[in-house]
Amino acid sequence: MEISSEPLIYGLIFVGVLVLVEGIYLAAFGKSISLNSRVNRRLQMLESGKGREQVLEQLRKEMSQHIKSQSIPFYALLAEKAQKANLAFTPPQLVMMMGVLTLVAFVGLTVGTETAIGVRALVSVGMGIGGIYFWVAGKAKKRMRLIEEQLPDAVELMVRSLRVGHPFIASLNIVAKEVADPLGTEMGIIADEAAYGRDVGEALKAMAERLQMQDLRFLAVAVNIQQTSGGNLAEVLDGLAVVIRSRFKLFRKVAAITAEANWSGKFLSAFPIVALIGINMVQPNYYDKVIETPVFIPACFVVGGFLLANLVIMKKLTNIQV
Repeated sequence: MEISSEPLIYGLIFVGVLVLVEGIYLAAFGKSISLNSRVNRRLQMLESGKGREQVLEQLRKEMSQHIKSQSIPFYALLAEKAQKANLAFTPPQLVMMMGVLTLVAFVGLTVGTETAIGVRALVSVGMGIGGIYFWVAGKAKKRMRLIEEQLPDAVELMVRSLRVGHPFIASLNIVAKEVADPLGTEMGIIADEAAYGRDVGEALKAMAERLQMQDLRFLAVAVNIQQTSGGNLAEVLDGLAVVIRSRFKLFRKVAAITAEANWSGKFLSAFPIVALIGINMVQPNYYDKVIETPVFIPACFVVGGFLLANLVIMKKLTNIQV
């Protein structure tokens, strides 16, 4: 019994593509870009000797560059996720990375497999574009999850600062210094923008729309109402912190309840593909008798469509808004 190693090689090359793009990202921008750092990126840039205005300009450019570049070919697919991930890579650099990873994958497939050159080229393009998309989506998901977790603590820190007599701008500066990334840098940008004359409520609203977070919209509305109508902002934000924590707990409960259905959909879609790979590894000639029939390719597309439809439908059924 001959076991084919090509499916394993495909998987290893794709993993290598993801590791390569992460390594290039960290090498280009250093540890300050990592969300695991205790000191947020804005403070590290200030400590390195850059001026406050220069840091603000660079961070604002990184925040807005992706959503403005949707006209670049293939880039519209990941512009929104790159915006949420706040990647320091520019859009042209990301497109160039797609080309580099495609070339690396093609070389790997050429060395490790005997697949036809057309198939190798097609798979390489899929790995290059898909690898970047998968990497960007992972970065965006991690960053948004961290902001959701950090926001209640940051709002409570603002409340304590306001209650001891600090103005709201000073409370934002305290959050920018005490809170790690990603929220620390985001609040620091708002504090810097306010120092240069931008309205705080407008800056918070722009941040909420850019990240598409409902809790940040609540914060922006609370600050705008206080600015126009007056009132005790500390009490308003204290109640907002309670609401955010309650929503976060409810979201976790919903995620736990729908986890079984969500993973069932993923398993049912992935199992036929895993079974196909396993059969080809154990018995490479298993499909030789049917692969030449005229209905084989259409049947593959039909099965692939059903698997994709299963993923989409299960995702919609388990995507409960809180």
